[in-house]
Amino acid sequence: MKASQPKREKTREILNRFTPEESSLIPMLQACQKHFGYLPRDIMEEISNYLDIPLSKVYGVTTFYAQFRLEPLGDHLVKVCHGTACHVRGADKINEILENELGIKSGETTPDGTFTLERVACLGCCSLAPVIMVDETAHGNLDRDKVKAVVAKYRGDGK
Repeated sequence: MKASQPKREKTREILNRFTPEESSLIPMLQACQKHFGYLPRDIMEEISNYLDIPLSKVYGVTTFYAQFRLEPLGDHLVKVCHGTACHVRGADKINEILENELGIKSGETTPDGTFTLERVACLGCCSLAPVIMVDETAHGNLDRDKVKAVVAKYRGDGK
């Protein structure tokens, strides 16, 4: 797959900030993901060519580290805390409610691109357990009705 000319130019601009050696791979991936939001195949191909390493190695690094994404995020990133306090107070149930409300599983993005749902180890908001974070806003002391209200707020349609 070939990148569009503007995308290829922006990718080259990013890559040219780095020394073309294998030790630059992770910082390059981070910089490209920061700009594009994820790492599509055409970006990984550009990195592979720039560093003169196999695409399989670039792909191996992107799939090994959880920080890298191969698919774009939704407009709203919903993180469900599964730390100890949240687990004890029903994180699994909150996760299930969100999966049902959004029609997706953890790690997926809604077909309309509005929401991406993620399980996280801890959000550091233990006193609010169970808690989710939508984008940069924490929502705590959740139950079924509160979860539905949060989703409706970000949908903007009252569903």
